[in-house]
Amino acid sequence: MCDIYASTDPALYETITRSIRIDGVVTSIRLEQRFWDILDEIARSEDRSTPQFINTLYREVMERRGETGNFTSLLRVVCTVYLDNQKLA
Repeated sequence: MCDIYASTDPALYETITRSIRIDGVVTSIRLEQRFWDILDEIARSEDRSTPQFINTLYREVMERRGETGNFTSLLRVVCTVYLDNQKLA
């Protein structure tokens, strides 16, 4: 049963750090390559670059909640929500 998961390509879970400007401040975000791939896909579907998408997401979360909490965790969950919605489409 676990073979499908155990055989996952290590390149997909290699951590990658990208520097992104959020609200004018340069910050680094460290995520696994697979999550970056999904974020890139989401951004393309929104006709934005990945940094633009992340910045927009950050601003919208700040408007709604006043804080982002653990932003990298939010990005991972956003990816899973996106994948779940793709299954429903």
